[in-house]
Parts: sequence; structure tokens; C-alpha cells
Amino acid sequence: MLMTSAKFVMTRLFRFVLPALLLAIASAGAAWALYPERTIRIIVPFAPGGGTDVVARTLAQEMAKDLGVSVIIENKPGAGTIIGTQAVAAGAPDGYTLLMGTFSHAVNSSLSANLPYDPHRDFAPVAMIARSFNIVVVNPKSSIRSIADLVSAAKANPDRLTYGTFGVGTSAHLAGELFKDMAKVNLTAVPYKGAAPAITDLIGGRIDVMFTTVASAAALVESGQLRAIAVTSAERSPAFPQLPTVSEAGVPGYTAESWYGLFAPARTPADVIDRLNKAAALAVQSEAFKRLGANEGLVMVARPPEELERYVRGEEARWRQVIHDAGIRGE
Repeated sequence: MLMTSAKFVMTRLFRFVLPALLLAIASAGAAWALYPERTIRIIVPFAPGGGTDVVARTLAQEMAKDLGVSVIIENKPGAGTIIGTQAVAAGAPDGYTLLMGTFSHAVNSSLSANLPYDPHRDFAPVAMIARSFNIVVVNPKSSIRSIADLVSAAKANPDRLTYGTFGVGTSAHLAGELFKDMAKVNLTAVPYKGAAPAITDLIGGRIDVMFTTVASAAALVESGQLRAIAVTSAERSPAFPQLPTVSEAGVPGYTAESWYGLFAPARTPADVIDRLNKAAALAVQSEAFKRLGANEGLVMVARPPEELERYVRGEEARWRQVIHDAGIRGE
């Protein structure tokens, strides 16, 4: 009798509970299959108008065409990108809040032992968007017309020459620190909350030089508002064939690179990451990105998420020693 009763209970369990469970699983899968259903935000941890902002807005515009929803940019500058980055780390892992990560994403862990997030544990890589070099620019009225001039001026006026950065640990900052170390000169770093305010002060004559991203300066170089004297890549760029590299212009072996990568909060579902990766890969093939690349020296490199993860770890290792030797600490 007990066996019959147990069999009866199990039969009813499979008849009513199992279908409900399967329905719940199917519903969850269907919910993700509908992604995206609403506006997606890409957080840019810099002020508007800089190179990262330019790349992010182009990406948002092109991804929206494929995803069928609005993709908007939200600028959250401050604390060397930590404020904006933390906002994404704390976001829901649903694919609707993303981060436009840059050089700083790979170096902040070397700048601070108390980051409010872990760049690997708290983020899921989505896609590498582009890689680039930085460009050394000065005010067009400056007497500095070459890397040799910059080295000479810095040696003649120790600690008096200033260079603008987008914040502590950004590519513009560490490119400058690497230059100081390799050229054996002293320059004073002046941090800003983004490329745009730093460039404004460079144009206004309040700082002397910047190792800025190409995306933030190309149009101003073309219009004559800034003078470019070198690129930080290992080889000359087709976008600026007339400009020497810093290495060939007097600091042998010097090279520094910028990059842009898209991240989501950790535990974002794999199918959502895949959907975003495909949209990003399609976006960088657009005419808008081709123009951006041709004008500003960007190399579009949308790849699988795991390649972005490997690249970030490589950058972490590369710059850790520079940060240590310069005694740099986060804001």
C-alpha cells in the first residue's frame, strides 16, 4: 500500500511540477532570446568631447542599427575612470549597462590596492573595439617643433614644462611618464577629467604638451589649433605619414598604445555577450568607423571576448613596472 501511495505521489509530481519547471526554463530562455528590448547605456568614464567619447558615440550609433534599440552614451568622469567603471561593476548583469573601457582599465589595479572593483572578477569582456597610438601635440605658437626641441626645453627648464593628462594612470599620463624615464627629462603632469578640458588648456597656453589620443586631437591638428610633433606607435602611421615616431625622433625604443574595449558586468548571460559582440563586430565595419580609422589612425579589431581578456592582462603586466618605478598612486 505504501509503495502504491509513493508511486501515486511521484506520478502527480511529474505530471504537474515537471511541466511547470520546464515552462519556467523555457520562459527564461525566451526572455534572453528577446534581448535587447529597451535602451542600452554605454558608460564612458571621461568627460564629453575626448577620444573615448568620440569612439563610443560612433559605436553606439552603429550598434543601435543592428540591435534595433537606442544605444546612448552616459559620461561619468572622475577619479582616473574609477567612478564610471564602478557604476558598471555595480550594474545589473542584463546587458543594458556597458562600459567603454580603455588603457586605465588595465592599469588601475597597479595604481591602487583599494579599487572598489576587480577588473576581471567584476567584468565580462564583450569586444575589443579598436587600438591606436597617442600623438604628441603642442600649442601652435610654441617654440617646441620636434621631440628634440621638447627634450632640450625640458632639460633646460627642469620641472617647469607641464603635460596634460586625462587623469592619473590614463594613457596620456603613462605615455608621458614613459617618455620622462626614457628621455631622462622632468615634466610635470597636470591631471584633468578628460581629454577635452586638457586640450582646451593646451590651446589656451596653460600647459605645454600632451601625449593625447589621436581621436581627441586629429581634427584640431587638421584645423591648425594644435601642432603635432610625433606619434607614439612603433612605426609611422598612414594617417600621419609626415610625423616621425617618438622613437625615431630621438627616444629610441619608445612606444605606447591606446585602446578601446567594451565590457559588461560580470555574470551577464553568455548569449547576451555574444549578441553584443556580434553587433560590435558589425559596427566597426561600418563606413562611419572606416572614416574614423582613416582620419585618426585607429585600427579596428573587434574580436571574441576572450581575446580582449588576454590583451588586458598583457597590458597590465607591461605597465606595472612603469607605474612602480615612477611611484605613481591613484587619485
